[in-house]
Amino acid sequence: MNDIIFVNQTHLEELEAIPFFEGEISALAFDYGLKKIGVAYGQSITCVAKEVTILKARDGIPEWNDIAKIILEWHPNFLVIGLPYNMDGSSGGLLSRAVTFAHRLNGRFQIPCYGSDERLSSAEARDQKEGKEIFMRKRKILAVDDTAAKIILEDWFKKIMRQKINTDI
Repeated sequence: MNDIIFVNQTHLEELEAIPFFEGEISALAFDYGLKKIGVAYGQSITCVAKEVTILKARDGIPEWNDIAKIILEWHPNFLVIGLPYNMDGSSGGLLSRAVTFAHRLNGRFQIPCYGSDERLSSAEARDQKEGKEIFMRKRKILAVDDTAAKIILEDWFKKIMRQKINTDI
């Protein structure tokens, strides 16, 4: 059975835009999930990010106070949300929820939100963590959400810096 997935196209287009900025910027990235949300922080000087934490979520809803504390600690200019497209580029059910999550982040914290395609970020994160031999108990899935958020943010920084270089020419 094919379910029709509704994604608010206006919100999605806003998230996929490239921000205009002068000077250095910082951002928090979120690898959105229904049970866990990975968080990473980075800045545009080096385009490098670092893992911050993995938040628990209930059916995709985080403890908003936990996010508020993280925002107060890191003072980001932007929030970046991983957009979970299907491998063929189509919209899946989680994409719609991630877009809604981004919209709620913006509404609650009044910080501009942007999106970044997150296809294969979790697989890359698993490879990175396994390479460092960080494992969880047998039968448990390796917790990679914060590393996936780091990868999402680093990819986003590369994308916006390429765009900035192209517009400065």
